[in-house]
Amino acid sequence: MALASGKRMAFAKSDSRIASALAVIENRLMTKVLLIEDDGETAEEITAELTDRGFEVEWSANGIEGLDKARALRPDAMIVDRLLPGMDGLTVIEALRNDQVRTPVLVLSALGAVDDRVRGLCMGVSHQAVAVVELIARIDALLRRPTESRVTTLRAGPLELDLIGRTARRGDRVIDLLPREFRLLEYMMRRSEQLLTRAMLLEEVWNYKFVPATNLVDVHMGRFRHKVDGPGETPLIHNVRGVGFILRVTS
Repeated sequence: MALASGKRMAFAKSDSRIASALAVIENRLMTKVLLIEDDGETAEEITAELTDRGFEVEWSANGIEGLDKARALRPDAMIVDRLLPGMDGLTVIEALRNDQVRTPVLVLSALGAVDDRVRGLCMGVSHQAVAVVELIARIDALLRRPTESRVTTLRAGPLELDLIGRTARRGDRVIDLLPREFRLLEYMMRRSEQLLTRAMLLEEVWNYKFVPATNLVDVHMGRFRHKVDGPGETPLIHNVRGVGFILRVTS
């Protein structure tokens, strides 16, 4: 697919923090992604950016063709627009689930403010660079989604979380957590070594259905990090400036 001239300025001018964030999650070479998106410019930009980062992308411009490709290709993940010609995105997903196809799906229109940024890829606005980080982080999250489990204790490096007793420890040290902090630590431990964007945390931990312009995550994370990473201890929670956070438990 040929790129329209000058349409990729937003990503080409990504600063060092964006490049650093992408380096964290670009470890899935040739993961096959099916993109079902009827807007040609948006699809072109997404395809080009994902391809540059090691993904193999197949594009369909309508729901019926997309469903056929999903059945034939069995991609590792799918990005599906909700409103599509021929067959809407949710109907495509429902048809696949009825076929017992459990391919993880990212519904583009469900991303709220993130969707606005993704659809602005062709506008040449510098802040649109963050959209590709968000998009790839969410694809990575789909591919690494924890499997259903009945475990009652989570362990990640020196951290231990008792889901029944609602207690947390780092080695021999008890971590005194508020209910929201406990939920945050559980979410991060289930996704250790994975970039979690602020939008993902707002949606999954704070239950926001949209992404507001707020520093809520940063304020809470500041206190939370002091509890998890005590004096003299190796930091486990790392800030990817301008993007999100990572729980790193491996050296």
